[in-house]
Amino acid sequence: MTDIRKNSVTLLQIDEADAGQRIDNYLVRLLKGVPKSHIYRILRSGEVRVNKGRIDASYRIQAADELRIPPIRLAERADKQVTPGTFPIVYEDNALLVIDKPSGVAVHGGSGIAFGVIEQLRQAHPEWRYLELAHRLDRDTSGLLILAKKRSALLKLHDMLRDNVPDKRYLALAVGQWPEHVTQVKLPLFKYHTEDGERRVQVADQGKYSHTNFAIKQRFAEFTLLEAQLRTGRTHQIRVHMQAKGCAIAGDDKYGHIADNKALAKHGLHRLFLHAYSLSLPHPLSGETLQLQAPLPNELNSFLQSLERYE
Repeated sequence: MTDIRKNSVTLLQIDEADAGQRIDNYLVRLLKGVPKSHIYRILRSGEVRVNKGRIDASYRIQAADELRIPPIRLAERADKQVTPGTFPIVYEDNALLVIDKPSGVAVHGGSGIAFGVIEQLRQAHPEWRYLELAHRLDRDTSGLLILAKKRSALLKLHDMLRDNVPDKRYLALAVGQWPEHVTQVKLPLFKYHTEDGERRVQVADQGKYSHTNFAIKQRFAEFTLLEAQLRTGRTHQIRVHMQAKGCAIAGDDKYGHIADNKALAKHGLHRLFLHAYSLSLPHPLSGETLQLQAPLPNELNSFLQSLERYE
């Protein structure tokens, strides 16, 4: 990551990997911790210059452009608040990074969260000049998370995700007996905020089309282990689709039942039982087929074993 100095002007040259981006988007990524309002102010005032000339926020940077950035005092202070983090790496090359994200860690900062996976990785690996999330996982969901180390890879990944090319599968433990005949759920999902400002999702006609395939992996007396395959990628999709069929995910503090979750906690389950365990997709640059897996975390595996012993 380029060192943006606090008390002096920074000059840097744009390379091929960054060419084609809007200057405002490039600066938002480069100047981590600096409010967007400040970035747009220095663009409007002409303090940011390209090839010694003024540009507006819509300018697309080109390879070999010389970029002048004024002294930035906020980025350094924000960086010090981020704790460097490392996560289990499932796949890595010079364009792509896939990690096994633990439960309880947000993928990025915001909404009261100081920082997440992306900020921790950037802080731990300053040698990675480019690192962006290709998609999201809920804070409480564990498993496979894709990040791009090149802008060209990110753009291709976004195209693939939009066209539903990656085969993303999750393991989820349903509270209750999942109906044998329900192999897919197609229900529109609508996002809203509670009075406390928390984001929630509900089934509603005005919502977005959402499709999840389900397959029963194992039945227990009071639970069903399911494989959920995403056909669309809406917020909280699996969680709300399962709730709508009367079988909320075990440990779900947003869409499950408080009494169920308290009972589960007494028996050792203290988190959402949802894990992104399988991912298959062509490599965004080489086209090579990638088939990646992340085993169930120990705490989820132990809980399943306790159910098997009990029965």
